[in-house]
Amino acid sequence: MQSQVEVVITGNGVVSPIGIGNEAVWESLMAGKSGIAPLSVFTMPDYPVTFGGELKDFEGKKYVKPRKALKVMCREIQTGFAAAALAMDQAGLEPGSIDPERLGVVYGSEMMYSDFEDLRAAYDQCIEEGWYQHDRWGPSAMSETNPLWMLKYLPNMPACHVGIYYDGRGHNNTICLEEASAINAISEALAHLRRGTMDCMIAGATGSRLNLNVLLYRSDTLLSHRNEEPEKASRPFEKDRDGSVSSEAAAALVLETREKAEARGANILGKVLGASSTFGRVTAEAPVSPTAVSSCIAATLRDAGITKDDLACIVSHGSGNIADDPLEAEGIKAALPGVPVAALKSYYGNSGSASGALDAAVAVLALQHGKVPATLNYDTPDPACDIPVIHGQPLDIEKPAILILSHTRKGQCAAMVVAKA
Repeated sequence: MQSQVEVVITGNGVVSPIGIGNEAVWESLMAGKSGIAPLSVFTMPDYPVTFGGELKDFEGKKYVKPRKALKVMCREIQTGFAAAALAMDQAGLEPGSIDPERLGVVYGSEMMYSDFEDLRAAYDQCIEEGWYQHDRWGPSAMSETNPLWMLKYLPNMPACHVGIYYDGRGHNNTICLEEASAINAISEALAHLRRGTMDCMIAGATGSRLNLNVLLYRSDTLLSHRNEEPEKASRPFEKDRDGSVSSEAAAALVLETREKAEARGANILGKVLGASSTFGRVTAEAPVSPTAVSSCIAATLRDAGITKDDLACIVSHGSGNIADDPLEAEGIKAALPGVPVAALKSYYGNSGSASGALDAAVAVLALQHGKVPATLNYDTPDPACDIPVIHGQPLDIEKPAILILSHTRKGQCAAMVVAKA
């Protein structure tokens, strides 16, 4: 049953491969500009995939406060803080603007892999005649490791740093469910506002699938190998797709009760009407559960108090994986037959835990501008993905709400609905 407490969005912060900040991101979307390009920061000799969605010209020192915190922030923590800072700036909020006991933070995150350079000196201590000696790590390498090294890579640190700087002494939590992390984080924030335990929540996520250790750990099996045409590599639901594209990003929303937002004269960007999560059995042959997708969409609509006829579109997960897309499409068609489908990873790839927050942030922009961006690289429809993908030109929004969907290859599925203010 829908809560009587209306939750509104007053800040929207985006750090993405297609731009940093709302204006830059929207310009890229309307220009059909892809953020997928040859890798320049995360390069690795002989790796089969040479491209991805890197952030362009990101400098943590422009956003992180206090500046000294940078020494205990890896790139993902910096981008997560930057997204929150952008969102809070748009919301017109500074540390102390909200009763600290009534300000909370929930972030989506996942495993943060160490940079090679942070461990190089320690690794060198373990080499003898060109071979790594495991028994040397304890007695030798620890002296070469920064005592604060672990603080740079703990998944809960983005939410902690945001809470510390903005003096949020209320609920603070981190959700680690791969691509389902972000929407589950926003859902948790929504629940606290509805229950009246918080007045304001900073909710978002940060993630990267581009760190060299991530690439080595996950391998290139599920990735597109279009090295000669990287901007055409991300092709969700398209017949000639050959895999997903790795990227990095962060996004955050400032959520408040309408009563509190209006009382302080905030500019309201939109509303969060509802959210839910489900789980379904997956196998190696069927890595996405269509039943979990369709039931998650249905539960989210119930929580939001709307029907599919209120939806302008659904922002799909749309990873571009060969096996995944038809299964997701089956679930979407079962729950939302005829509803237009946007596949925004075609612009900025899959950033893992940040992907749902980035999609939600773009959905907020779409509602503000009255248009849903066209899916890139959708040249030949795949008969196995029988859904109406928005392509060719943006879709004019004539209905009040957008549903955002995320899922993992472990069975988790999450969705949320945002609507016009």
